[in-house]
Amino acid sequence: MQRTREEQIEVANTIIAQLGGEKFLAMTGAKDIFAMDEGVTFKIPGTMTRNNINYIRIFLDPSDTYTVEFWKYEKMRGNKLAEHSMVYDDQLQDIFTAETGLDTHL
Repeated sequence: MQRTREEQIEVANTIIAQLGGEKFLAMTGAKDIFAMDEGVTFKIPGTMTRNNINYIRIFLDPSDTYTVEFWKYEKMRGNKLAEHSMVYDDQLQDIFTAETGLDTHL
């Protein structure tokens, strides 16, 4: 199902809010946030993370859960380092912290 741009932005904003909103953005240095039809992508400073993870993709699944992918990009090549499926909204922060080593809030 193709979402309108407004719906894409709403889904992306909801995911960022579930990760911690403004506090999440400040604590992790997330940037280049991009709303896409099925979720959101963003970059984080890889030098601060476990396994130098520097790119995150979060997809909203038809089951109303998320698939979260953790990537390391360097020199235009990416390696998916981890993927979690069937993630509920209240698990997003814990999974993010477990994979990256970054806290999402104080």
